[in-house]
Amino acid sequence: MRRHAASALPGPAPAQRHDWQTVHTLFPYIWAYRGRVLFALACLISAKVANVGVPIIFKHLIDSLSITPEQAVIVVPAALLVAYGALRFSTSLFTELRELVFARVTQQAVRNISLQVFRHLHSLSLRFHLERQTGGLTRDIERGTRSIGSLISYTLYSILPTLIEISLVLGILFTKYEPSFGLITLCALTFYIGFTIVVTNWRTHLRRTANELDSAANSRAVDSLINYETVKYFNNEEFEARRYNTQMEKWETAQVKSQVSLSYLNIGQALVVAAAVTAMMWRASMGVANGSMSIGDIVLVNAFLIQLYIPLNFLGVIYREIRQSLTDIERMFTLMREHREVADAADAIALPPGPAQVAFSHIDFSYEAKRQILFDVDFTIEPGKTLAVVGHSGSGKSTLARLLFRFYDVGTAESRGGIRINGRDIRRISQASLRAAIGIVPQDTVLFNDSIYYNILYGRPDAQHGEVIEAARAAHLHAFIEHLPDGYETRVGERGLKLSGGEKQRVAIARALLKNPPILIFDEATSALDSKTEQAIQAELETAARGRTTLVIAHRLSTVRNADEILVLDAGRVVERGSHLALLMAGGAYAQMWALQQQEDRSMAVSPQAQPA
Repeated sequence: MRRHAASALPGPAPAQRHDWQTVHTLFPYIWAYRGRVLFALACLISAKVANVGVPIIFKHLIDSLSITPEQAVIVVPAALLVAYGALRFSTSLFTELRELVFARVTQQAVRNISLQVFRHLHSLSLRFHLERQTGGLTRDIERGTRSIGSLISYTLYSILPTLIEISLVLGILFTKYEPSFGLITLCALTFYIGFTIVVTNWRTHLRRTANELDSAANSRAVDSLINYETVKYFNNEEFEARRYNTQMEKWETAQVKSQVSLSYLNIGQALVVAAAVTAMMWRASMGVANGSMSIGDIVLVNAFLIQLYIPLNFLGVIYREIRQSLTDIERMFTLMREHREVADAADAIALPPGPAQVAFSHIDFSYEAKRQILFDVDFTIEPGKTLAVVGHSGSGKSTLARLLFRFYDVGTAESRGGIRINGRDIRRISQASLRAAIGIVPQDTVLFNDSIYYNILYGRPDAQHGEVIEAARAAHLHAFIEHLPDGYETRVGERGLKLSGGEKQRVAIARALLKNPPILIFDEATSALDSKTEQAIQAELETAARGRTTLVIAHRLSTVRNADEILVLDAGRVVERGSHLALLMAGGAYAQMWALQQQEDRSMAVSPQAQPA
């Protein structure tokens, strides 16, 4: 079932979460490597202590040189020069050690979270994936995983070192110099940080809006490219471009607002820093003038100001990036908290191997509350038997396959009844073992953008090479593949678009045959084949179905004549059931459908232009 691409507008924004909750969710992934974390923190503190020590040593060097040249050689201790060089080197050494040790922590945390999100998305119901825009979903995951590294980098490599350095500098200024130096620095920092937080919080909704519009534009682009053929069929390239441009115009407006607000923030930050630097240097100059401070002291204060100015200059940027990273991670964690509509029960067991009886017991089902699809559908397929379901399009035939695969649950608020295999409700069977026991040839075959061999092997990834070849032979696909320049390594393109509909369907048949399950579902398995190939494949399908419990969903009645039982669905209700001959003799809906299809076949037989190419 293909999701309708009606709207690429952004979905509702996730509910506001406190940033500390996001950090709390992320923390266990980091703390799992606590040894590396603690060592990295030790290196961080050591690097900052060395960095603050450099101006102090430099001050003593200056004061030692404030004598006559003849005294300099005697007075200046060589140890100060050695200490100065050692502290300079230590700053870089401990910084690199911190990054060396912590690099694996960051990347492993990103990998573990990405894997958990990936698995969770695969565990969600089909309903979730049909309602989501694929492009926006992948963009949320991409931004979220990238932001984990950014958040860790900004906090560990920027914010925390800056706070440690600020604490050390303030401690030195308050203890070694008059209180005004420390007070000017503290007031400037307080005002700077407060101003940055207030303005950045105001800007957050602008960035969130821009991100949502970016995801929406990406969703529109991906949706259009996925349906490339449809766009070409209807000559709608310009229509798609206009739709994309409309979304990008909204994104452009949001980005401009965000950038303008950023400029306002930068101007305010620069004003605070400039005022603080001016006040500090004025006080230091006065101290030198009245003799309370030496030349080395003013050099020390100036060096401290320079060291603080650089991280302070980027503090606003870093804070904004941290907030943005938290927003992006929040969106990804929202996906991880997405409710699993279909989940294994606590007492779920694995389906035992062997023959399977499948029973649909009084099934009512609807995808949406306002539109019911199935009404009291009741049938049983005995082990080794074949049951066919026929009916007009939209009668609910393919829904039976989705329910058997447990893409949706029955017996919930949206349905009643139950589906059982060997007497056990499938809601009490683990999903992995249930789906491992079922093979399907779907009506709309979608292939991976990989080789033909890979797509056949996907039915059973641990199969041997010879088994893949035999499955291709059974699906009447081997001869076609052998004539291709790259043989089985021929790539099929995005969603298999390089193959014809019939070729894709034969790959799907080969894949199902390779899986070799006890339960088979043929959902319009030959609908894309020409009459000659259909007859050949039909024989192979009937051979493959022997000894297996088989559900055949078909529109062409000629493919189900040999079924043990045939059900006729009309608007979600079973209106007739019986064998092919019995239903013909009854002269009901099945007989009318048979007569109509026979007439269509005769018309095609006498119309050469109607024959498939």
